[in-house]
Amino acid sequence: MQNMQKVDIPLHDIKPLVDIQEYSIYYFSAIVVVLSILLVAFLYLAYRWIKHRNRFNIRKEHNKLLQEVDLNDAKKAAYDLTFYGATFKDDSLRHLKTYEDLIEKLESYKYKKNVESFDSETLRIIELYRGMIDV
Repeated sequence: MQNMQKVDIPLHDIKPLVDIQEYSIYYFSAIVVVLSILLVAFLYLAYRWIKHRNRFNIRKEHNKLLQEVDLNDAKKAAYDLTFYGATFKDDSLRHLKTYEDLIEKLESYKYKKNVESFDSETLRIIELYRGMIDV
């Protein structure tokens, strides 16, 4: 036992442990939050882009159909002009007045078995209403 060293020898070279402030967990958390926000924003914008890319526009479709109405078949044209023209009648008071005049002129071409072709006044009102529509 004499050859054994004493255990309580003071160590002068080694210093005690020091608490070090570690901020890396906060930096990591901040980066994760920012990246999450950016990812959510990107997904939201992609969703909106996909949703609105092929959105059906009833006004555009009715305008196209209204411009393509065959005026040679007066009875079918009268019904089509009434149906498709109703989409645009509430745009302004001028549209409403012109639409009402158009309906008044088209009444004589509806509800009959055989009808004659459009007269020049009716054609003028039809072209006026077609021309004032903007989508």
